[in-house]
Amino acid sequence: MRRDKEKAKEYALRHKVPHYFTNADELINHTEIDAIYIATPPDSHKFYALKVAQAGKPCCIEKPMALNYDECLTILNVFEEKKLPLFVAYYRRSLPRFNQIKVWLDTKEIGEIRHVSWFLSKVPSPIDLAQTYNWRTDSKIAPGGYFEDLASHGIDLFVYYFGEITSANGISINQQKLYSAKDAIVANWQHKSGVTGSGTWNFGSFERKDKVEIIGSKGKIEFAVFDEVPLFLTNQNGTKEVFIDHPENIQLYHVQNMRDHLLGFSVHPSLGKSAAHTNWVMDKIVGF
Repeated sequence: MRRDKEKAKEYALRHKVPHYFTNADELINHTEIDAIYIATPPDSHKFYALKVAQAGKPCCIEKPMALNYDECLTILNVFEEKKLPLFVAYYRRSLPRFNQIKVWLDTKEIGEIRHVSWFLSKVPSPIDLAQTYNWRTDSKIAPGGYFEDLASHGIDLFVYYFGEITSANGISINQQKLYSAKDAIVANWQHKSGVTGSGTWNFGSFERKDKVEIIGSKGKIEFAVFDEVPLFLTNQNGTKEVFIDHPENIQLYHVQNMRDHLLGFSVHPSLGKSAAHTNWVMDKIVGF
């Protein structure tokens, strides 16, 4: 479904999809459609999610789950009341590259985990510099700007690795004044497991940089959340470099895991509850 009928038709024909719509209600309530994927900007996630719940269908919501934690709770409570499956598109939890890191952590390849840090910087895009409208940097839709769109992936991944975060705080400002949302954020947090964390996200830098470092009692792991670079494991045996390709379709394993969850074969790694927690962490960091 999309508002532009010709674009919806072109996509449907290209992918051999039998139905296309310009009205969301028609799609959500269509008898031949069993589940819904909400891929709109986050300020409308709650609006559409409640319609899907009313229709009694499983749902996958694009990340972040909603505009803020309170909206996430509203969505979560309705789906739980109706006993409907609710997934969120934190697909990195399903990717082999990031699950290799989880294996290293679970098998204590670097001993007891002490700290995780992430530094992400990006050069302003031509759209930013031209001050062309972009919903991702509209404070009414995404108060944290690119932080909410991008950092949510990494924060959710850290919760997947180290468990829920019990406290988080941060500083968020607008340094460039190119748009209304925040463009520079720094944060500290602590996981229930005792692991500490820190992050720096700056979207007005001279270079692109994406580096995560997990420090343990006996070594470290280095990787990137977005850049397709090798994983590095350093411990008493030296440094091991591993490269694992992403699938051609980045959400392949995420979708396969949804299928397996719906068939009762397994539990999906990214459900509404964990995604809502990620929103809670971001709210604390940005200052809501």
